Amino acid sequence: MSTEFIMPKLGLTMEEGTILEWLVEDGAEITAGMPVLRIETDKVESDVESPASGRFHRLGTQGEAYPCGALIGYLLADGEEIPVSKSPTSATPAVTASPTSSPSPTSAPVTSVQRQGRQFASPNARRVAEELGIDINTVIGTGPDGRVVSEDVEEAHKNPQALRVVAVSAVATVAPIMSSNGNILATAAARQLADLLGIDLSQVPYDAQDGRITKDGVATYVRSRLSVPSPSTTPATPTVQQSAFAPASQTPSSIKKISGMRGTIAKRMHSSLQEMAQLTLHMDADFDAIVKDRDDRKGAGGTASLPGFTDYIIAATARALKLHPIVNSQVTAQGIAVLPEIHVSLAVALDEGLIVPVIKNTTSLDLSSLASETKRLSGAARDGKLTLSELEGGTFSVSTLGMFGVDGFTPVINPPNTAILGVGRLRDDVVVNANGKVSTVKRMTLSLTWDHRVFDGAPAAEFCKSIVDLLADPSALNK
Repeated sequence: MSTEFIMPKLGLTMEEGTILEWLVEDGAEITAGMPVLRIETDKVESDVESPASGRFHRLGTQGEAYPCGALIGYLLADGEEIPVSKSPTSATPAVTASPTSSPSPTSAPVTSVQRQGRQFASPNARRVAEELGIDINTVIGTGPDGRVVSEDVEEAHKNPQALRVVAVSAVATVAPIMSSNGNILATAAARQLADLLGIDLSQVPYDAQDGRITKDGVATYVRSRLSVPSPSTTPATPTVQQSAFAPASQTPSSIKKISGMRGTIAKRMHSSLQEMAQLTLHMDADFDAIVKDRDDRKGAGGTASLPGFTDYIIAATARALKLHPIVNSQVTAQGIAVLPEIHVSLAVALDEGLIVPVIKNTTSLDLSSLASETKRLSGAARDGKLTLSELEGGTFSVSTLGMFGVDGFTPVINPPNTAILGVGRLRDDVVVNANGKVSTVKRMTLSLTWDHRVFDGAPAAEFCKSIVDLLADPSALNK
């Protein structure tokens, strides 16, 4: 019996993988544990091993992205034939509005395959459609079983006549997905937009990848209603729906695709701001004691394991999290989950975006060990050698922009954490003591963003003050 080979889910946040390279030829005999292909996720590149032995048949296309669970190949026994009518597809069926050429109930529908009333399209076709500003629901598929492929989207971009109208009557027949308590599954932004426009959510198609009705889904539904001509003024040619993205006001010199790591960052940060009640406070920390401690270490033992200023802050943050457990938490379906282990993540800037490796069990490390670990993780991040285990499990994040001359900023929380600390530059501040004597002090501004759903401003300020107090006594960071 044939064994399905699917796109694996290599981490909790992985949604899809791109096939970078097939490591075996189509039809090759392979054994269990043999590397079959190399994939790229939003975080790392990984080799995928075969779960069993057999003759391998490839279905996935090199360079295309497939959602986790998508069928991308088969393992066949001796003499076994390839199952018919199979192509790389997601385990979750796509759902889009059923097309018709006009709102009249007697008009003939455009030929295309339906999946619970929604369009059937490849992941790459959806990505190309988004890049070109074309509604995938309006494209006629020419692939296997009427599937929309990237060539169909490109043809629709060149020839608008290839598009079709999504009729209101067809959209309205899509059955909504209901939760166990009978409520329609929809994002908060979708509900807000629907309430504002007076739209019945039960009429709006759900998003196949998100599993809920989204804000974009509501907007697409509204545009489809506006684009349907009245029976008395039906035009001779189909009406093309307005793109979800407005065209650039000028002719761009180049177009940079929002995909890969950049696309994942965009999606996660947008989701973070939509789903959390984020606020930011700023607090100054005196660094004279840290500067002296660092100079003493440099004179005594060289620079091999010399902690940087960010290392001191990470050490102080980890110990402050121990004093304020509510900050080391996540919001779950059951409520606020206070986490027993402290794993501080450090944001590392790469050319293509930010990556956030995790310093496991941060409170167990003294300053020298912490410095060695942050150097190792930062180097591995820049060399593209981080493993998935080094990118998962963070309970709090630290992000610094001080090297760019920034004093304070508003960092965005990295889900599923409930807070993040931003670090500014080391500067000299002028101070006047009680006797009127003027002096200078080394200072940094710390910017704490927290989820107001989890804790309020006073606990946030107390947590940040604990970091400041710990930084005033570097000896406490080795305990």
